[in-house]
Amino acid sequence: MNHKRWRVVPAIIATAIMSFAGVLIETSMNVTFPTLMAEFNTTSATIQWVTTSYLLALAIVIPLSTFLVRNFSIKTLFITANLLFALGVLLDFLSPSLLVLVLGRIIQGVGTGIALPLMFDIILNYAPKSKRGLMMGIATMTTSLAPAIGPTYGGLMLSLFDWRRIFLFLLPFLVLSLFLGVDGIGYESHKRGEPFNFISFLCLAIGLSTLLLAIENLSWFLGLISLISFGFFYRFNRNKPILNLTIFKNSQFVTGLFGVLAIQATVLGLSFILPNYLQLRLHVSAALSGLFMFPGAILVAVLAPLSGIIMDRFGPYRPIVLGLMLMFIGMLLTTVYFSRASFMALLMFDVVLMMGVGFAASNLMAVALSQLTKSEQTDGNGILNTLQQFVGAMSTTIVASLFSTFQGTTGGNLGVLLLLIVLTVASVLFMFKGRQMRI
Repeated sequence: MNHKRWRVVPAIIATAIMSFAGVLIETSMNVTFPTLMAEFNTTSATIQWVTTSYLLALAIVIPLSTFLVRNFSIKTLFITANLLFALGVLLDFLSPSLLVLVLGRIIQGVGTGIALPLMFDIILNYAPKSKRGLMMGIATMTTSLAPAIGPTYGGLMLSLFDWRRIFLFLLPFLVLSLFLGVDGIGYESHKRGEPFNFISFLCLAIGLSTLLLAIENLSWFLGLISLISFGFFYRFNRNKPILNLTIFKNSQFVTGLFGVLAIQATVLGLSFILPNYLQLRLHVSAALSGLFMFPGAILVAVLAPLSGIIMDRFGPYRPIVLGLMLMFIGMLLTTVYFSRASFMALLMFDVVLMMGVGFAASNLMAVALSQLTKSEQTDGNGILNTLQQFVGAMSTTIVASLFSTFQGTTGGNLGVLLLLIVLTVASVLFMFKGRQMRI
């Protein structure tokens, strides 16, 4: 590819801003759910589609990343993604109804779904291998930091202005991202011009959508449709694959992938349940419930690149296991003392958990992708990001459904926390199994 190394940094920053903005809105809207429920006169199970629709759009679009990168220039893809995201933001700022709000979120999901894999693709293909851990740490810092900062940002906007300003104030950053991307990403001349496997993509989209709906509505019929759709996807994907499923034969990649997905489910699940619990049960203001996540966000911002440097020097095992153990301790304390913990106690438990996220998340992603050959890494990046976003959507759907069913009661919240702690324990066990993974 025709590129200059000095362009890597602005290119990564440009895509990181978009990825950060997408995830920031995702979790900042969680704080607004009680307000949106009152404004649109609906339930939390319905309102959660403001977040779930975005995540579902991400999960459907990201599998196309391999096809898109092979057939279009990175600059063209980035500009398209940026303009789509800006359109979705404007639509949500002006939205007169819940339906239009969800439509805007879907358009934002399409834009972020194109941009997010580009960030990791640039790192994997252009960043020096000796700096890959650091670069992945910085990149993952943006996607790990945003879920924690989101509730703080959303709470402040809701207290000072209204929920619509959450979208409006992101527009200057999108303009900055556009300028950095145009400057940092060069045009590429050689693209394959492969035919698009539309049938395979359609089956995958139907499978992901109906699975999410089946979980939300506890519908065996929708679950059956999802299963059949995935079966057809597997059948049609073999001839002209949009996702290279053979990489799942690599057990070390699967081990790292499981850890990444478990962290995603835990962080997004907590980012939904804790701010809403604080508002509805402890009667904390929206601004304060948003600020609850801020200390953990700062720790992730500091520890993600630092843990990448540690991995570059000493290998991945130590920082990842340390991170997963801290997550386990934080989740255990939250679960055991949840019903009688004060605001400050819950805050300290969250800080411990987010320290673990800072040590483990970016390193697990770097390790998982490093188990693949150079030719497989673009496919691995697409699969990892697809599953990461879909698991995020599924986690949000499950947590929102339980929260709505039990009306935010302590018992219902404890059920969610126990589910998340099981995921954390499983991650630790999987990491011990994959101790010999290389980087």
